[in-house]
Amino acid sequence: MKELFDKSSLDCSKRITKIYSTSFSLAIKMLSPKIQNDIYAIYGFVRCADEIVDTFNDFDQELLLDEFQIEFDKAYQRKISLNPVLNAFQDVVHRYNMLDLVQPFMKSMRMDLVKKEYLTQQEYEEYIFGSADVVGLMCLLVFVEGDRTKYEELKESAMKLGSAFQKVNFLRDMKHDYEALGRVYFPHINLVDLNNDDKRAIVKEIDEDFKNALVGIKLLPKGAKFGVYTAYRYYKSLLDKINDTKSEEIMNKRIRVDDFSKLFIIGKSYVKYQLNYML
Repeated sequence: MKELFDKSSLDCSKRITKIYSTSFSLAIKMLSPKIQNDIYAIYGFVRCADEIVDTFNDFDQELLLDEFQIEFDKAYQRKISLNPVLNAFQDVVHRYNMLDLVQPFMKSMRMDLVKKEYLTQQEYEEYIFGSADVVGLMCLLVFVEGDRTKYEELKESAMKLGSAFQKVNFLRDMKHDYEALGRVYFPHINLVDLNNDDKRAIVKEIDEDFKNALVGIKLLPKGAKFGVYTAYRYYKSLLDKINDTKSEEIMNKRIRVDDFSKLFIIGKSYVKYQLNYML
């Protein structure tokens, strides 16, 4: 019975989400139940590709990514895959007609295999578009339940939110990305001698992304608004914490928001959401 296999596939993507990101899992639980599984399916796919290029260093990562791409293409064509993550994702891609968003994502994943430093603003923006903006657009299609008019209206804000999330991750993981992976994402930044002026410039750039993203969050359908707003507040709090951290400390430790603070953010977000006072 394929329905049982499809359910098992979604359970696999859900499990991956919970293991890899407690914060994202919490935000998904605040979405309308009817759209949660589709977001889990998207995250499962994105996470698997990301793991190939980030952590499978003892294996032929290019071969694994090639095979992952081939297996997705087969899954999309056949509308089924014995890989549970791809089986769940292909169904979402078909129902929301988002195939055009998959290729830019895979392109950025390939960039992670060959590029260690982004020297120009154009390269930097191209990578972020594929690695983050299009993921935001995938989620947006789910949030608006495939309504293309609403999608076009909120598209720019969704991309800005994706960019902001990715850039915060870059700042948070700067030490690991540089020392373990040899990557430098921000152009014209000297990580060996990161100074507070450079850090403040990056924070200002991300704050502008958040400002533009909030405009669209306020216009999201009710079933998606609170979950997305909570994720926004969490990442904004993380950015504020990074902003309050000296630049040299960022290169010596990973900045995080503790579990108690996460719960506080959720509660505060809920109050603001109910009062329609989202800032």
